[in-house]
Amino acid sequence: MHLYSFLSPYIVQVFLRSFLSIVHAVWRYWHYVLYDRYRPTLYFGEPMASSNVTVHDQEVLQVLTMREFFLSRCPSLAEGFHASWMLFNGHLQTVYNIFGDFSNVDEVVYDRKLLRLMDGGTVSLDFTPVSDMQSLANDTPILVAFHGMTGGQPFIRRRSYEAYLRSILAPACASVAEGGLGYRAVVINFRGCAGTPVTSDQLYHCGTTDDARQALMYIAKCYPHARLIGVGFSLGANMLVRYLAQEGEYSRLVAGLGIYMLLVRGYQKAHGMEQVYSRALAQNLQNLVTTHSDKLARNAAFAQVMPTILSLKSPSLFEFDALYTSQHASHAAPFPFPSVREYYSWASSHNVLSDVRVPLLAINADDDPIVQDLPLDLGRNGLVVLAVTRGGGHLGWFTSRKRWWCGEHPRWVRKPVLEWLRAVGKDLWVDSPRGRPLCTVNGFISEVGRENIGCREVEGGGKITCDVVRAQSFAGL
Repeated sequence: MHLYSFLSPYIVQVFLRSFLSIVHAVWRYWHYVLYDRYRPTLYFGEPMASSNVTVHDQEVLQVLTMREFFLSRCPSLAEGFHASWMLFNGHLQTVYNIFGDFSNVDEVVYDRKLLRLMDGGTVSLDFTPVSDMQSLANDTPILVAFHGMTGGQPFIRRRSYEAYLRSILAPACASVAEGGLGYRAVVINFRGCAGTPVTSDQLYHCGTTDDARQALMYIAKCYPHARLIGVGFSLGANMLVRYLAQEGEYSRLVAGLGIYMLLVRGYQKAHGMEQVYSRALAQNLQNLVTTHSDKLARNAAFAQVMPTILSLKSPSLFEFDALYTSQHASHAAPFPFPSVREYYSWASSHNVLSDVRVPLLAINADDDPIVQDLPLDLGRNGLVVLAVTRGGGHLGWFTSRKRWWCGEHPRWVRKPVLEWLRAVGKDLWVDSPRGRPLCTVNGFISEVGRENIGCREVEGGGKITCDVVRAQSFAGL
């Protein structure tokens, strides 16, 4: 009896606390699902005369502010995002994006071209639709896609692509008769990604833009009359913004779209659940280094630290970048960096937003467990718009169909993205051609004034499909 008398108040207390915790969780769940459907918060840069855009309006040119252009062309953002009842927070949205079965959704067929760069490296370009499936005019707008950090790495051989990428390319490249935009698309696969061979002692990193710059030279050479539109996902969005800022008025891209405008300054020492994502992404990068260690070891400085890097047990991104990326990812200045934090500061796109000279839309979720640091001041650039949704996770935005019990979760983000792509691809008036003049240097396609970089097509590639076979953890980020 004595023991029972002692335990009874404790048991009652535990029961009440558990009951209240469950009630609170249920209340938050229903509040999120039923009441938190609302329009994304929109952030606009400071309007200036230089940030106005010219559009075709019934065959008459009209000058609009970026705010006017955006609000008139992307009405679906006013409908708001309503998360799926099953995926009611950022972690669930992100995990579903990683582990969900999208093998039969948004199927895309590509025609691959391999490009050899002047430094000996190789990137691959995947074009869709392929010529024998759909014939397009040479001036058809082209989407140039920059994939995320582990883009294509979790797939054996050349079986790409991430579902988040296909969810945009499939409807954008579908014919107008099928309800699509009728565009062409090109995915830039960086060194070692999606089966791209590693032929030099360098890989890609979030601060590099020369590989994309050389790929754009090739695309512009093939399609000199087509307008090019950049679409970046996560790490690829960071690379896209850096390219736009560095090129300024000479950008070959007429506009940009960053889906999760990743800021590398957010890569600090993660805590809690963030460590899970950090370590999974770092593990994929470590596997990439391991797979191509024989090529990377040609760099004498890297060869000395390679045993340490390969011996790391479940490193975080911070630890991996401190040992490899900030020190050995490039031979060019300012590498190596004194510290990984200085590398993050240099590579982060938030420092260069003010230099972007074409319309740029960035879409982020406020509960993204990976990207939590957003440049709300937009670099005081009137050409930049940031839309922040309530919920959506990382590259998720899964909502429910009317028949919610069927378990189908379409991506809400595709509709506003297609509206933006239609606006900048068809309504926006731009000078043509874009970019610096092209030239040929020893058989390489190059630019006047940049004869030290260039590319040429080499054998390999061909038609590929998206039969995915998972080989690593945490694909889709």
